[in-house]
Amino acid sequence: MQTNQEANSALERRIDMSVALADIEKEVDARLKRMARTVKMAGFRPGKVPLKIVAQTHGPQARSEAIGAAVERAFGEQVREQNLRVAGYPRIEPKEASSADVLEFSAVFEVYPDVVPGDLAGQKVERPVLEVTDAEVDKTIEVLRKQRTTFVAADRAAGEGDRVAIDFAGRKDGELFEGGSGQDFPFVIGAGSMLKDFENAVVGLKAGESKTFDMTFPDDYHAQNLAGQAVQFEVSVKAVEAPVLPEVNSDFAKALGVADGDVAKLREEVKTNLEREVKRRIQAKVKEQVMEALLAATPIEVPKALVQAESNQLADNARRDLEMRGLKSKDIPVEASWFADQAERRVKLGLIMAELVKANELHARPEQVRALIEEMAQSYEDPAELVRWYYAQPDRLAQAESVVIEDNVVAWVCEKADTSDKSIAFDELMGNAA
Repeated sequence: MQTNQEANSALERRIDMSVALADIEKEVDARLKRMARTVKMAGFRPGKVPLKIVAQTHGPQARSEAIGAAVERAFGEQVREQNLRVAGYPRIEPKEASSADVLEFSAVFEVYPDVVPGDLAGQKVERPVLEVTDAEVDKTIEVLRKQRTTFVAADRAAGEGDRVAIDFAGRKDGELFEGGSGQDFPFVIGAGSMLKDFENAVVGLKAGESKTFDMTFPDDYHAQNLAGQAVQFEVSVKAVEAPVLPEVNSDFAKALGVADGDVAKLREEVKTNLEREVKRRIQAKVKEQVMEALLAATPIEVPKALVQAESNQLADNARRDLEMRGLKSKDIPVEASWFADQAERRVKLGLIMAELVKANELHARPEQVRALIEEMAQSYEDPAELVRWYYAQPDRLAQAESVVIEDNVVAWVCEKADTSDKSIAFDELMGNAA
């Protein structure tokens, strides 16, 4: 076998190879003899079919398999000899043979890049800092109260926070338009389920009162036939109900899972859950900054084959998500190309992180994995059951190990980068900032 390697680009390689036809013929003959031992054919006992007839029937198949095996073997030998890290699968291209005694072909493929992590000293990472206090607990309990709001009839004009029931009819150019009418339609003023101009028109009306008003739909309204259009509504208020929030007492605590109704226990549980969620969100923010720092410090070119495979995987995940939501993915085509940028980013990070883990021994230690699983289990009613679930199957444990490895990389990068602590407001961290 003769070979010749050349680089087509930074990551693409081409190896020209030739295999002696005599070796292929020997392999074809050996394959046909093996087939003859078991092949079945009318008029012959099993294993007694003449080799000549076997060759006539199965010769093309045996030759195709022999050539494929020879090509695969030749390529594999070259990969091992030259210590190449092949990404994806090679593209085999036949060549015009320079001799009648050989089969010549080229294998075109990509290799993994050499990853040399860059200097992280110039990369900035801001670590949010937030201590959960009574103020955050109070704010969260207030949210829990609002989630359990009840409504009672109110003999007054409707205002912010009230629930109203209305009959309404909308006209465009004097004609009723589709979706513009309703009977006994309920909504809470200020909840955002209705357009603000519509809500404002209802504010100040009592049960039994009516109003006609003009309104213009926003230019970005989801119904294109109404976007930016001027219409007229007739509204009749059928009922006005005032919100009533539950008191923070024993019944409220029991409703939230505190069996003995102890409000102090409720507050402690709320604080514990808040601290867990704050920690999770801070970790997510730091991790995102670390990933950006790694990409900025270590620009690399990645194999197209890996990006394509990752794009396909992301597209498959999107299709499964659609199916879980009750949609048929065939009705909403999902193209792998949509995920190309995201896939390239993930591949780059995967290669960079793998190199960091190997070079700095950032592998997941058993005690780290155990600690992570036990921490996650604390939010479950039976923590021990979740721990057993993770350790019951290797693939579940591998998921926890990958999280620990990421955490190890994040911690290592934070030590090397220009990392500083920065206080953050509770609402900003939780995504409630105005």
